[in-house]
Amino acid sequence: MIGAVVLLPATLFGLIFSILLLFGSEKPAAASCGPTVSVVIDGDIKVDGYSAEQLKNAAVIINAGKTLDLPAKGQMISVMVSLGESGLRILDHGDGPGPDSRGLFQQRDNGAWGSYADRMDPTISATNFIKALRAVPGWELLEPTLAGNKVQRNADPYHYQKYWPEAVKLVQALSDEKFTLEGSDCAIPGQSGAGDDYPWKDAPTWLQVGANAASTSPLGMYHRECVDFALWRVNQQMGSTGKPYKFLNGTFRPDGQGLGSALTWKNGWDAKGWPTGSVPRVGAVVWYAPGAGGADPKFGHVAVVKDVEDDETYVEEGYNGNPSPDDHNYYTRTVSSDVPSAFLYLPTQEEKK
Repeated sequence: MIGAVVLLPATLFGLIFSILLLFGSEKPAAASCGPTVSVVIDGDIKVDGYSAEQLKNAAVIINAGKTLDLPAKGQMISVMVSLGESGLRILDHGDGPGPDSRGLFQQRDNGAWGSYADRMDPTISATNFIKALRAVPGWELLEPTLAGNKVQRNADPYHYQKYWPEAVKLVQALSDEKFTLEGSDCAIPGQSGAGDDYPWKDAPTWLQVGANAASTSPLGMYHRECVDFALWRVNQQMGSTGKPYKFLNGTFRPDGQGLGSALTWKNGWDAKGWPTGSVPRVGAVVWYAPGAGGADPKFGHVAVVKDVEDDETYVEEGYNGNPSPDDHNYYTRTVSSDVPSAFLYLPTQEEKK
């Protein structure tokens, strides 16, 4: 029974305001992760903020991907990198770190990207980038900016992150069919919804109906606890948004133990072989050991990184993070990045070095 695998709930932390208000391997992504799409640009196609030249170059990149059977996510990564390197323009100059860089992807004169003419030709340069992307092991499971970085090898692995939403917009706007990445194994970390989209927000808590199966969600956690919301986000970000859910309390760990209360989540991540670290990444689970940052002294607390700020803080979202009478509800707060005990990453995320 579901109730049999539910551990005691992770109630939280009346003291957190005074302390925090400083303000098993999964299967690889399917080859068909999103459809391959192609475009034909004519003078009638317009996307706000982009010139005809930029749209034409985006179309060339998308069509190069189509020719190589690159799925939509890969096309988005390719457009994202070009946005980050050249603003979707064919540049006949480089920059300080790469004075010999040229073209849509600022490819270097090192023999890997062909001749000067190849690098200045949008179709050839895009084709060479895409071939290099597909040679990256497991690129489909990487966060898009990390996949792009493994090809370009620029100093900042997260340089491209800010260009991802625009790349998604461009590929969707220019494509010859409508599609979404939601629900696939190629769902993108951090694109997990906006605000309180937890499906069981109106369900009774275990305090109201007792600690029995009726008070547990389909994930095997008590309704409206921090752990249930966090496990919902994990499922959602990994493309599992309905029954049968991919990640459950009782089946998450390969050793058969329940994921359990917040106390055991770090152990659960370790048992599964998923990465952990000390740097917040959008979509990562925030783990507080018992008593850390004002968390419950027995069970700790888990939440999710909603946004990362530029001042060593991040925005946290979760459930059951406020004292009564506002417990067991959705909350957000800004937290100093050094307060949690660890950040638990999805297999699509890596800690910035």
